[in-house]
Amino acid sequence: MNTPNRSQSAAPTPTGGTDPTRPDPAIVPPVDVIEDASGITLYADLPGVPREALHLRVDGDQLSIEGEARVIAPAGLEISHAEVALPRYRRTFTLSRELDSGRIAAEMSHGVLRVRIPRASHAQPRRIEVQVQ
Repeated sequence: MNTPNRSQSAAPTPTGGTDPTRPDPAIVPPVDVIEDASGITLYADLPGVPREALHLRVDGDQLSIEGEARVIAPAGLEISHAEVALPRYRRTFTLSRELDSGRIAAEMSHGVLRVRIPRASHAQPRRIEVQVQ
């Protein structure tokens, strides 16, 4: 379900140039995937990413999640140590044809992104009545 993503921007090379075939370095966020009869739900851990720095995009059968964490020090204080060296998150998923990418819904709460992807109507389970003659 998960495939590498090629970013629009180029990553720096050891010689100081940029390589347009390599995406900027980013953390791959942990994601829980839960499937039920009506679709799937993704839960992605994106601590420190505000809504305005979060980007979800569907391109064909690819769902991309990108975000940039922002840690703001209180006035008069300076950050002397940070555990996370890369403030950028990126993960891409390949969506099944059974899913309806036009009805994806997302919400963010306490650093966890919840993405609901419903099944397409043709892929929904349905009951078939048997006629007795």
